[in-house]
Amino acid sequence: MSKWMVSMKKSDFQTTAEKFGIRDITARLLTNRGITSDEDVEMYLHGNKALLHDPYELSDIQKGAAIIIDEISKNSAIRVIGDYDVDGICSTYILVNGLRMFGADVDYVLPDRVKDGYGLSIKLVEDAHEAGKNVILTCDNGIAAAEQITHAKEMGMTVVVTDHHEVPVDSDKEILPEADAVIDPKRRDDRSSFREICGAVVAYKFLQVVAMELGRMEEAQVTDFFDEMLVFAGLATVCDVMELRDENRVIVKESLKRIADTGNIGLKALINVNKLDADAMSAFHYGFVIGPCLNASGRLDLASRAMSLFLEDDYNKAVAIATDLKNLNDSRKDMTVKGVDRASELIDIEIKGDGLPKVLVVFLPEVHESIAGIIAGRIREKYNRPTIILTEAAKEDDDPNGQTVKIAKGSGRSIEKYDMFAELSKVKELFTKFGGHKMAAGLSLPVENIEKLRKSLNENCALSEEDFVPVLHLDMALPFSAVDEDLIHEFSLLEPFGNGNTKPVFAHRNVKLLSGRILGKNKNCGKYRVSDESGKIFEMMFFGDLGGFHEFLTESFGDRAADDLYNGYTDGSMMIKVAYYPSINSYMGKNTIQMVMSDYCL
Repeated sequence: MSKWMVSMKKSDFQTTAEKFGIRDITARLLTNRGITSDEDVEMYLHGNKALLHDPYELSDIQKGAAIIIDEISKNSAIRVIGDYDVDGICSTYILVNGLRMFGADVDYVLPDRVKDGYGLSIKLVEDAHEAGKNVILTCDNGIAAAEQITHAKEMGMTVVVTDHHEVPVDSDKEILPEADAVIDPKRRDDRSSFREICGAVVAYKFLQVVAMELGRMEEAQVTDFFDEMLVFAGLATVCDVMELRDENRVIVKESLKRIADTGNIGLKALINVNKLDADAMSAFHYGFVIGPCLNASGRLDLASRAMSLFLEDDYNKAVAIATDLKNLNDSRKDMTVKGVDRASELIDIEIKGDGLPKVLVVFLPEVHESIAGIIAGRIREKYNRPTIILTEAAKEDDDPNGQTVKIAKGSGRSIEKYDMFAELSKVKELFTKFGGHKMAAGLSLPVENIEKLRKSLNENCALSEEDFVPVLHLDMALPFSAVDEDLIHEFSLLEPFGNGNTKPVFAHRNVKLLSGRILGKNKNCGKYRVSDESGKIFEMMFFGDLGGFHEFLTESFGDRAADDLYNGYTDGSMMIKVAYYPSINSYMGKNTIQMVMSDYCL
């Protein structure tokens, strides 16, 4: 159970509702999301690709496009260097596909997570030079590769950076790499109307400028290309967990609208292998089905496998690659479950000893380093504590005395009240490498320093017990009886849901529990008959921690009352408060409104 907080933002809901033909409830939801001006409401409700921001707003983008156009005219050999996650794969695909359409001699490299690490490395620069490449074009990386880019320039190479990550700062001064052009919306001098875009969107905008500078934007082939690439830009936006605000939300909407008609054989194969309906795709399917399959290639194998899927034009071969990616992801899931279970065991041992630490630092030497971040996220959710999961790195290091040192490598995930990057910065002498932001971090350190890290973070942690209580933000109190099918259909205007545009959550008190059933192959779903003050009967579903809910019912109403609920013998005295979202269940041509419970309390 969480601490509930109801949004109390004020606005003229009635005027907004009348102007845009929506209900007051929906108008209030827009206000809760900070959508108040007529312009913002119009973009939110009806935004399409015509409302995307001008790509020329990005600093250096025209300069970078001119450089690449010139290199194409000289038939220079261009190498695109991306990253091993979904954003890196999609931005690489967008650039390679587009540049080939414009006649470029271009190939690509996606780094090996273990051998190369993240982004542009000295080795990748030298490999490109030895392969006779004249130009390096980065995507989803490069902004922090000052040393590597300087090395490339010293060898006479042209370098254009397209990235979206934070610019390194030293004494409040930006450290931009000495590339021929640096395109990144996080630059302080950038003029973008919306700066929180992913690498694939930066790549997409870069090619738009190339097309416009070449005078080819109106050609049918080019128009079709940009329509198709919106699918990949939207996929990357969701999988890189960008906030679904402003043009990000428009891009994802356009992507979902187009994916059923994608001409990409590999993407079709991946959808089919996962038994998804391309006509009913949501941001959830991007983030939790398609994305993880693509990410699994970079985690457990090579990201180039996913890239080859997108470039494949033989459906049978694409199915074989897609099946491999799905199997890799299934393997990753199994590894993650085992990792989470092992981490929980170690934490439970700590709890029995000195109690639950404020900051969890768990060393899992047997776990593959690529899934440390996923495990950290799961453990953070389970215990609602800042969590760092460390694994034993594949590579060892040498200390100043030439002695071999075992290195631990891992990831951290934080909670709202704990700035993980700031706290790690206070003990930076313990690390061989670290980086990140308030809510997440990546780090490497000698194994012998793990205990020092655990001790230091906990001794200096200022969090109180109140800070560890999860907060559930509610949009408003809404009686079940106020919900009808038309309202639920209107809520679809708010989609796609995700980071920065969460699904609405409503609250209703005095919900009577009348009967219940446990459903599902794994007995992980509860279905209940409930009623409210109106006396009407409603269906309510719960897909959360059923064991925790049963414990709550037993503690609140007694063993017999909880048993009676599932036997259908309740007298209506079991009354709770419910946090929920309404949905429509369609079965054999009949629609039924269901309230999906997300939390509960007395």
